[in-house]
Amino acid sequence: MISTNSERQRYMSHEIRQEARALRNETNNQTKWDQEDNNTRLAERIDAVDRWKELLEICLCDINAEIDALTKSKEEAERALEAKNLNLDVSIENLTLREGRQDIDLVTDSVHEELLKEVEVINGSKKALQQKISEAFEQLCLLQEARQQLNFDLRNKREALNIDEVCLSLNNNSPNISFKPNPLRIPPGSTTVQQWDQFSRYNKDRAEAEMEASTALREAIAATIGFTDNEVEAQRVATEFAFRKRIHEFEQALTELRWQEKNLLEEIADLEEEIRRLEADLRAKAAPLKLAHTRLETRTYRSHADLCRDEVQYGLTDEVHQLEGTISALKQKLAQAQDALDASYKQLARVQADIGFKSHSLCLDNQSMDVRRKLITPPEKYVSKVDGFNRTPHHELSPIKCRQLDLA
Repeated sequence: MISTNSERQRYMSHEIRQEARALRNETNNQTKWDQEDNNTRLAERIDAVDRWKELLEICLCDINAEIDALTKSKEEAERALEAKNLNLDVSIENLTLREGRQDIDLVTDSVHEELLKEVEVINGSKKALQQKISEAFEQLCLLQEARQQLNFDLRNKREALNIDEVCLSLNNNSPNISFKPNPLRIPPGSTTVQQWDQFSRYNKDRAEAEMEASTALREAIAATIGFTDNEVEAQRVATEFAFRKRIHEFEQALTELRWQEKNLLEEIADLEEEIRRLEADLRAKAAPLKLAHTRLETRTYRSHADLCRDEVQYGLTDEVHQLEGTISALKQKLAQAQDALDASYKQLARVQADIGFKSHSLCLDNQSMDVRRKLITPPEKYVSKVDGFNRTPHHELSPIKCRQLDLA
């Protein structure tokens, strides 16, 4: 029995040893292949995370470049908007200067209309630029938000990559391995592979969409800057053409008025000379009339039959009538000449007053054109051609004309 039991026990022990050897071989192989499979999975996971990290880094680099480009476009629009202030100030200063025109020259002419249109164009340009600046600011906020999300995703990717690389570097002989409590638990907030991929893809697609919108906005800003600059420049050219045309009209009017003034002065001088001659003739007719009166009166003292109405009497009477008629005609002509002289002086005053108005208006328009030189002359090279005290161009008026203008 002992021998039989011993044989049986050895047989069972042999079977157990064979099964144990087979189990050990199987489990060792299984463990080894499981580790190899998981190492492969970790390596593949590291590759996947690394690919996404590279894509996100490229996207982050692109979005940083786009933010810089949009910021520069926004700054260009702000500079263009600030530059419009000079145009607006010049237009308003021109309008203010031209309000100093006097009397009949204070008219709504083509220059005034072009200046009002220029103010309207500049205000419209400023409004369009301000709108693009606001849109750029909003787009920058969206780009920065997308960049922040990319940075957040990249930090997570780098952290996960570091963790997986550490896990891949561990082996059975690593000193820092140990048993952990409940290692099979599912951490709260865990996501699926599809959710993980969709999250990164959404961040990348959103950043690309914002960059595409930013690129379109930059093109729109550049187009708006170009359009507004061209529009303001075209209106500046139109306004200055109206100024030059109006200045030419003033110069023609002044030339005509000064020619009329010269002729009136000559005519007044001739008329005054003629009045002096008429007065001299009137004074000269007094003696012949006195002589005729005296002769007639003296001949009334003739006596009796000698007091006859002879040819002498008729001749002296005719002479008195003739002299009285001549004096009456001279007095009438003298009155007409004096009336004409008064009318000429009044007309001369009107002409000289209008010369003053026109000269003043011409000075204002020349001053306005001088102010407009700021629009095409660099600030460091701009020197006003207008006297800062009387605001009159030095080359426009002589001292006599300036005194006439001051009196007017």
